[in-house]
Amino acid sequence: MPAIDTTALTKEYGDLTAVDGLDLTVREGEVFGFLGPNGAGKSTTINMLLDFTRPTAGSATVLGYDAQAEADRISPRIGIIPEGFDIYPRLDGRRHVEFAVETKDADDDPDDVLDRVGLEPAARDRAAGEYSTGMRQRLAMGMALVGDPDLLIMDEPSSGLDPHGIRELQDLVRAEAERGTTVFFSSHILEHVEAVCDRVGVLNDGELVAVDTIDGLRESIGGESTVGLALAGPAEELAPVAKSIDGVTDVAASGRTLECTIVDPAAKATVVTELVDAGATIRDVRIRDVSLESLFASLTGDADAADANAAPESDASPPTAGSEVAE
Repeated sequence: MPAIDTTALTKEYGDLTAVDGLDLTVREGEVFGFLGPNGAGKSTTINMLLDFTRPTAGSATVLGYDAQAEADRISPRIGIIPEGFDIYPRLDGRRHVEFAVETKDADDDPDDVLDRVGLEPAARDRAAGEYSTGMRQRLAMGMALVGDPDLLIMDEPSSGLDPHGIRELQDLVRAEAERGTTVFFSSHILEHVEAVCDRVGVLNDGELVAVDTIDGLRESIGGESTVGLALAGPAEELAPVAKSIDGVTDVAASGRTLECTIVDPAAKATVVTELVDAGATIRDVRIRDVSLESLFASLTGDADAADANAAPESDASPPTAGSEVAE
């Protein structure tokens, strides 16, 4: 059973179509990233899934229940971090979680919940108005996890976080995914999306223009990667081996450096193994992938979001993109 399933889901505001015939399936247990430029319709979609607004046409199911007709069956089984989440500044952190426990009629221990999201014991009895942005985000996550939801919906959860806070949020999302929770979130922090998502959907002008893994998007759009190898011996002798590999479109040899242009992500590992089998000693591997910003720009026509060059190099594995695209 899909965690989320929409059929021709549409929302119109007068002459404006915010979401246009959305057909989307989010699989149970996956981490799904929902991308799109400002005004694409992401928040409107989430609001329809939560029955905060009613669709003009089409339908949606959440955890197998009709999102409008059976909303009361859905709410106890989901956790929500809405965009612009705020706290009650005079209440301490523990009381926030106690309030969520009471609201959901759950039996969670507030301290166990706060342990789960890493909010330090010393902070729990302090007024939440004194919390940093990262602490508030942990508190929001804790409140959303009350009742051990099957589905976690997060609308711009990275907003306002510094890079350290984003990494902490990524760790929390991974931990929930390992527990079997389905995570559905929209985000303008592309690094966050690439780091944690099993698949992504890209919405543009209310229409779903792509659904795939990041590597699948790169392959379908034709983005090239470059694998640079530092060798112990002359690169020219090994160039024919690299050229013979499926998915390698170009090879350049210079001294002890070999650079391979690759269009099939699977060929990255094959290049290394084939060269080693041919007797090469590889001192270093550098990979430059087409950036997620460039993929995003190709799908949405947003030239400002595109990188002129490939993403920064990394050792032996693709880098993550660090730029932001405004929601």
